[in-house]
Amino acid sequence: MVSLFALFGPPAITVFVFAVGAIPYALWVSRRKPSRSARWAVIGSVAAIAAYGAGSVYGLAFTNPLDVCADETGAGVYMDAGRDYRLTSVDVNGFPPSVSCHWSSGYSTEAVWSWTSLLLWAGLACAVACSIRLLVNRRSRSNG
Repeated sequence: MVSLFALFGPPAITVFVFAVGAIPYALWVSRRKPSRSARWAVIGSVAAIAAYGAGSVYGLAFTNPLDVCADETGAGVYMDAGRDYRLTSVDVNGFPPSVSCHWSSGYSTEAVWSWTSLLLWAGLACAVACSIRLLVNRRSRSNG
C-alpha cells in the first residue's frame, strides 16, 4: 500500500521550496533590479533544485528501496500490493533521481514521479541558457 507521504510528500516539498525561495527572490528583484535573463537563471536553478529535492524524497528510502516498491510479507518476501508478484530487484539512481522496481511477472515500475525529471531538466536548461545569455551580454558590453 502506498503511503500518504509517498503520494503528497514530493509535490508538497516542491511547493514549499518555491514558497520559501519566493521571499528572498522578491527582495533581490526589488532591491537590485536584475535583468530578465538573471531572473530566469535564478528561477531555473530553483526549479531544478526543487525537482531534485522532490525526487530525492524517495531517496530518503534509498537506504531501503525495497520499502518504496513493495510491502513486506510476514515471510520476509516483498510483494506488489494488490497483485501476486514478487519483487525481484530494485535499481536506484541518484541523478536524475530514480527508483525502478522489477517484478517476477517481468514488468517494471518507476517509483519516482516522472514530473520530477521533467522539471529538473527544464530548470537546468533554463538556468544554463540564461546564464550563457548573461555572459554573452556582459562580454558584448565590455567589448563595445
